Amino acid sequence: MVDIARGRHLSAKSLRGMGQFGRLVTAVAALVASPAMAQNPVSDATIDLSAYLVPASTASARPDDDGFIRRWLLLEPIVKPNRSNAGFTGSYVRNALAQTYFPGQMTIVPQNGQIVQAATPLTWHAYDAQRFDVKLFAFAQALGKPTYGVIFWAVTVIDSPKEQTVRMAVGSNSASMWWLNGEEALGLFDDRRMVMDDMVSRPLTLKKGRNVVRGAVINGPGLSDFCLRFIDDSEQPIRDLNIVTTGAAK
Repeated sequence: MVDIARGRHLSAKSLRGMGQFGRLVTAVAALVASPAMAQNPVSDATIDLSAYLVPASTASARPDDDGFIRRWLLLEPIVKPNRSNAGFTGSYVRNALAQTYFPGQMTIVPQNGQIVQAATPLTWHAYDAQRFDVKLFAFAQALGKPTYGVIFWAVTVIDSPKEQTVRMAVGSNSASMWWLNGEEALGLFDDRRMVMDDMVSRPLTLKKGRNVVRGAVINGPGLSDFCLRFIDDSEQPIRDLNIVTTGAAK
């Protein structure tokens, strides 16, 4: 098991990329406060998802100028009721994410459109984020899916031109866990806002060739999103990577 205590907590940096998404904040606060919403976590609000996520193409992608990975396969949210984010301790999150919600949960490299059987059938979607962070709340809302009290699973495949030592830098709203090639890399626990480089892992090895990054974000009420990039020991972004998504739209 990875010693998460060896990860480093960097100083918080200003949130970026809110833009149009900031308009959702007031609406979300009202929804969370609504007794009716507590019984029905699916929002009827409409949203233009293309402002945040667009279908991934079959061509490989690269990290952006700051090294953020923007191409992801996202699974429709799994309902996991949590009326508050205050209880997202390390032990709670680990136990919640150790449960098996669908076959191949920790091994599958999904294709766009692939359906898995959880409590209900759920579909994987291949998207490119328009900004450095992946707006999970918008993803769920646009599909008419539950937007809080949920777990989001995310997978991406990274092709590295060489073996290299890196650190994984992640921000998430709320708690999350992340794996590289099947090994736990990082955990972000407790109630938290999405801040770039909120937590940084111990040194990790990107293999030459294919590497699989897998993550799970768990949230109660409020917005959900995440950002991830690889940095070197000088905290400089690593950009010499190709990001491949299987079965992406043409």
